[in-house]
Amino acid sequence: MKITEKQLEQVNSRIKALVSAGSFYGKKLKDAGITEVHSYEDFLKLPFSEKKDLRDAYPLGLMTAPEEKIVRIHSSSGTTGTPVIIPYTAKDVDDWATMFARCYEFAGITNKDRIQITPGYGLWTAGIGFQAGAEKLGAMVVPMGPGNTEKQIEMMISLETTVLCATSSYALLLAEEIQKRGIRDKIKLKKGVIGSERWSQKMRDRIHNELGIELYDIYGLTEIYGPGIGINCTKEAGMHYWDDFLYLEIIDPKTGEPVPDGEMGEIVITTLVKEGAPLIRYRTHDLSRIIPEKCSCGSSFPRLDRIMGRTDDMMKIKGVNVFPSQIEEILQTFPEISSEYQIRISHLDGKDTMRIYVETTGDIDFDDLSKRLTEKVKSHIGFTPIVKAVEVGVLPRSMKKTARVIDERYNED
Repeated sequence: MKITEKQLEQVNSRIKALVSAGSFYGKKLKDAGITEVHSYEDFLKLPFSEKKDLRDAYPLGLMTAPEEKIVRIHSSSGTTGTPVIIPYTAKDVDDWATMFARCYEFAGITNKDRIQITPGYGLWTAGIGFQAGAEKLGAMVVPMGPGNTEKQIEMMISLETTVLCATSSYALLLAEEIQKRGIRDKIKLKKGVIGSERWSQKMRDRIHNELGIELYDIYGLTEIYGPGIGINCTKEAGMHYWDDFLYLEIIDPKTGEPVPDGEMGEIVITTLVKEGAPLIRYRTHDLSRIIPEKCSCGSSFPRLDRIMGRTDDMMKIKGVNVFPSQIEEILQTFPEISSEYQIRISHLDGKDTMRIYVETTGDIDFDDLSKRLTEKVKSHIGFTPIVKAVEVGVLPRSMKKTARVIDERYNED
């Protein structure tokens, strides 16, 4: 999707702000000799920005607006290295709330809904983003934050919550708990707005069936405002994203070259109006594609397909490159398997070993299931895993994101 004239003007405005502020990325642009773009071809000459760049700018090297205009910072978790600090101006905060409110509207949520927010608050962007959008919409907010499932369910029943905002992992945990207690008839939920992690169709189906609610994928990342930059509409055919605030490209992750609309690749995002920490051509490492056709809902906002994985999700086992999504696709073909799985990779006796744990009901022959799944993985991917079937509920549940791939090779001596 080529950049428009208006978007080019907005990019030039952000380049000017970055260069004049002497911020980390402004210096990078100046060093590259690019201080203005006049065409799509010019735009493609702009250097990419990466997570490493943002970490190198720690703590406030990304700050582009004057400090007296900065009203808040958010941060990535920093679990895999130096955290990334993102400054926000009051306009950034308001723009983000506007985008998020638009997400709720696309999901058919109104100011008459009661929205229970379970993601975390604080430095993480999730909780406060869900809340700001709901308040902008004019809905009643139940700002629970994570954990305390007993209290979550109590408030859900007492306040007759109609919308659940959660990670898919916590939505599943709540669904299982509500089913276990036999209290679904007391729950008034109609919709779920789910984000923060990629989730399989099996997981989606379980949450939908056990809670009896419509589900919406919300997209976002800390570096680019936070959640709320895109959502699927009621037609459930990809996620609309807000091209009045952002310009999205899809590139070949190996070459960095743009791919035609409709082809899978890595999402690259440019913020068009962000003041506190504008980003130009930021490589997200998320894999998806732009859906070129206009949505049947009638909206002119462009669409992304579901997030299919990440370029850095790839596991190399016995010389074979494997993505978790490939394993998920195989699991999807076994109706007797639940949505939950775990992959553990070890290095034993001089060779790599993949163990796949899956959940199923107690009336299934575990050994037969393990054998059939082992054969299917071998025939589709090219190596033989060790498969272990366990009863539903045995694998860990999470109130945040579920770790589905655990690579133990890097923890071993």
